[in-house]
Amino acid sequence: MNTSTESLIARARDRFSLQDYYGTIHLLSDVVEMGCEFADVYHLRGLSFSLLGQHERALQEFEAALALNERYIEAHIHRGIILSELGRSAEAHEAFEQAASHSSAGGAGLPSHVAGRLANQHAELAAGYAEVGRLDEAIEQYRRALELSPDFHDLRYRLARLLLEAGRVLEARQELEEIVSARPNFVDAQASLGLARYLSGDANGAKEVWTACLERRPKNARIDAYLAMLERAES
Repeated sequence: MNTSTESLIARARDRFSLQDYYGTIHLLSDVVEMGCEFADVYHLRGLSFSLLGQHERALQEFEAALALNERYIEAHIHRGIILSELGRSAEAHEAFEQAASHSSAGGAGLPSHVAGRLANQHAELAAGYAEVGRLDEAIEQYRRALELSPDFHDLRYRLARLLLEAGRVLEARQELEEIVSARPNFVDAQASLGLARYLSGDANGAKEVWTACLERRPKNARIDAYLAMLERAES
């Protein structure tokens, strides 16, 4: 995640705390349009829609968050609340059961909801370090977050982007390979994986990844630029 994305998310959280839900949605929509699909972004946008009384839109956001992280307990709970308010009792009951089923399987011997909350706190601290250029400290905080919640691939992606920024290309490549293996439709992670492969000397591997990305997301300026760079290097 780059600094501008971090800044947008921080501003969105500030707007949410001030009960400016339209402003929150607007800022988070900018994040999504930048290609950064993170479970916590969809969850916060869902909360904003729900507090504006737009229940169907809220459901869509919570479901998008769960598609990215099926163990997102708060998303299960808030989805259940909305379903209950809509009179869809059976679905609400199922959502609450899913939340409960995930609550006892967290990392580091902690209940999942506790591990997830602590992981997000480490991630917030990491973002603070990254904002002031303390990359090593930021990387360490993201690693601590992932020890607690290893399936939070949005946090793993942020870690990988910081590793690239810090010049730790092989470490970044390892994290990105894991993300893409778990979430093959995460196009932005694939694009970054291509960059990590290229920077580690694997031009053919980079081209393979970027070509696949372009098939999924045609006319993507970022990927077009990467492939143009590769063509110039090969000529």
